[in-house]
Amino acid sequence: MSMTRTLTTAAIALALAALPTIGGAQSVDADQPIMWGADTVEYVGDTLTLSGKAELTQGGNRLRADRISGLNQSADSRLEASGDVYFVTPEQTIRGDRAVYTTADDMIVVTGDVILTQGQNVMTGGRLTYNVRTESARLEGATGAGGRVQGVFYPERSGN
Repeated sequence: MSMTRTLTTAAIALALAALPTIGGAQSVDADQPIMWGADTVEYVGDTLTLSGKAELTQGGNRLRADRISGLNQSADSRLEASGDVYFVTPEQTIRGDRAVYTTADDMIVVTGDVILTQGQNVMTGGRLTYNVRTESARLEGATGAGGRVQGVFYPERSGN
């Protein structure tokens, strides 16, 4: 293995270690390894970019997009995903056009045709701010004419 390839492999491993969790305290995934895949991987400076069917998986949580970039060693790392973004946990699926995840506060902001599903329940809007540690969420309507938040909720039935 060439020195360049060895250094690149080491840099990728270090960059991925900057993501302490993908999904935080929702489950016990924080200590599990982070697996990744993509059609191409580029490492420039201290930033790793995954392109083409990019995917990060840790335990039961998965971030998938056309492109994921920003993986680095910083404690305040910022991860950006674009193009057909999906953030999937065991409890819900969040879909959008773009997402920004900051590890310092475990916040993910998903924008553009946002769809949040949990079981049969569905909410749609233009911007979702979601704390993966506390599972709190705020969904806003899309900007422009008629930008509203909409949803369908199925009540839980007791005794059935």
